[in-house]
Amino acid sequence: MPSYEVETVTHRIGGSDFHVRTLLNKQQFSDPEGTAERAGVSPASWPLFGVVWPAGLALAEEMSCFPIAGKSILELGCGIGLTSLVLARRGANITACDYHPLAEEFLRHNTELNGLAAIVFHTASWLGPNPLLGQFDLIIGSDLLYERDHAALLAGFVSRHANPAAQVLIADPGRGYVSPFSALMAAQGYIRSTQRMPMAGSVGMPSSRGQLFSFVRN
Repeated sequence: MPSYEVETVTHRIGGSDFHVRTLLNKQQFSDPEGTAERAGVSPASWPLFGVVWPAGLALAEEMSCFPIAGKSILELGCGIGLTSLVLARRGANITACDYHPLAEEFLRHNTELNGLAAIVFHTASWLGPNPLLGQFDLIIGSDLLYERDHAALLAGFVSRHANPAAQVLIADPGRGYVSPFSALMAAQGYIRSTQRMPMAGSVGMPSSRGQLFSFVRN
């Protein structure tokens, strides 16, 4: 039996219900064999993969109607996989990745919980090459730029896994590290556009700082 607690919650996205198993709260932790530690997951960050964040909900809603025909799509930092589930139900060519050792298990469980076919998953670190992952037309993620070094790491990851003509979408609650990431993406030939993206604030109210950043390279 796992030494962490979970719950199953339902989110209504794009007019459909999605059931997901999540950690009960952000106080959960279990790494009896040191697998997470070896992957670079600290005890403080261990539970972050397993809860649904406001930016993640906002991205899932965006993907419920975003044009996907003919696109190979990668969700970065998929966590429990809500956005990937939304895309899978739409028939998208979706691959999910995360570096947390439990992300694949949670994604598989949630895929089965919603009666969907298996979603391709890769354990992928931003720190180095992931030769089995491949390249994609559309790379998406939510709340990825929450530490100072994430801008360079994420831009490097994109450079290795985006097709020559590609789009990158980042749902951001206003963390403050988008500017250095934007500069690095511009150096790769991407043009940035921004739109407001309503997402829940710290007390359940919409946050005026939520934004969707789109980076396009033709």
